[in-house]
Amino acid sequence: MSEASFFTDMLQSITDRGRQLLFSGSRATQVAAKADLQTLCEMLLSSRGEASGMALAAEILDRWGALDSEGAQAFLHMLHEKFGPDTTKLDQAIENYRTDKSSAAVIALHQAAEPRRQELLRRLNHAPNGTAKLVRMREQLLASKDQSEGYHALDADFTHLFGSWFNRGFLTLRPIDWTTPAYILEKIIKYEAVHEIAGWEELRRRLAPADRRCFAFFHPRLVDEPLVFVEVALTRSVPSAIGDVLVEGREQINADEATTAVFYSISNCQDGLRGISFGNFLIKQVVEDLRRDLPGLKNFVTLSPVPGFTRWLAKARASTADRLLPEAARETLMALDDPNWPDDEKTATEVERVLLPLAARYFLTERTPEGRPVDPVARFHLGNGARLERLNFLGDRSAKAMQQAHGLMVNYLYKLDDIVANHEALAQRGEVIASPAVKNLLGQNDESRRGGNGQQGSRPFQQIVNSTLGGGRK
Repeated sequence: MSEASFFTDMLQSITDRGRQLLFSGSRATQVAAKADLQTLCEMLLSSRGEASGMALAAEILDRWGALDSEGAQAFLHMLHEKFGPDTTKLDQAIENYRTDKSSAAVIALHQAAEPRRQELLRRLNHAPNGTAKLVRMREQLLASKDQSEGYHALDADFTHLFGSWFNRGFLTLRPIDWTTPAYILEKIIKYEAVHEIAGWEELRRRLAPADRRCFAFFHPRLVDEPLVFVEVALTRSVPSAIGDVLVEGREQINADEATTAVFYSISNCQDGLRGISFGNFLIKQVVEDLRRDLPGLKNFVTLSPVPGFTRWLAKARASTADRLLPEAARETLMALDDPNWPDDEKTATEVERVLLPLAARYFLTERTPEGRPVDPVARFHLGNGARLERLNFLGDRSAKAMQQAHGLMVNYLYKLDDIVANHEALAQRGEVIASPAVKNLLGQNDESRRGGNGQQGSRPFQQIVNSTLGGGRK
């Protein structure tokens, strides 16, 4: 029996004994059995016994799990309305702090300001499988259409607690391969969010060959549930299209022949942990492990989707106030409205000439109201210290990629010596660190806006990326 299984069984045994004491026997213990959820939560907060506390936590979570959607929403509303800070204690702590700035007064103020539901969630976490159930509870909260102040306050409590419970120090990195137990492999198929895995045979092609790797983070309280996983292709050059990585019948190589590790899919597995960052730790840890095991690897890059590009470009095309798109470019991009445009070589060439400089602006210039890159995948990799290395026209012609990004894909370069400086450039100055090739594309966009046709520069760009990264558009 594993240590985790032994611990789980021990918790379950303690909980079962506590339930026997609380929910059967004398008239006094029958009070707990008849109590509503709010009363049980109050009982849990006032409980001092370990067994009774775990039993109450298990009872609350079991009853919550049996609620319909309306009942579950009412439960979340109750957590906000009835288990916030004790306002009497908070007012008193504020008054004390105004006259006494001591450390003791600060601590008292902090304790009084903490919502009671945070302690309630901590105690619910003591129940068998409590962590997994609380993750599902937050998943339910995030799925709610309620965007009230109470919704945000409750989510802030979950985020605060999960940020501690799922700290990097508690996570375990495990390789996933074709010998991994089937019940975990099934979850890899289920949770793959970037490039769908059609079935077991396709999964085998991603895991079994010598030039493929997969790694996942696990948590000790979610033993068989991956939190996030990354799929890696070991190659001789940087691919510009996902077909180069996933096509059936591709040439396979020995791992020691590879010079490049390509992170082509990163998938978060638990919706209830959205916003709790694991991927940045995952990539850096995998880079370190691969460098140790395969010293011949020189390049660590991604082949990433651009999920926000189509939406941004549609707004640019629809706007008549912004001079981002000259009339000639606007007419060229009308081809995007025909789903068959990539099949016509002449049309595709014209679209590439206009679209790539716009994509460079999308990454290098456009910002959210908070001053961050507009693309969610770019925010992740650039914030993680990667460099925007190459834009790949029609890198993915799947229906999903054509809908999200007109087929555009991106290579982000992870160079360990530069990661900190790149991160600081974005965090401190709002600067996206990019390769000369991508910056040159932005210059083509500026020329087009001044009235030039942008024709010159498109082919030199391809020559630059071919010579620096050893690949080109297929």
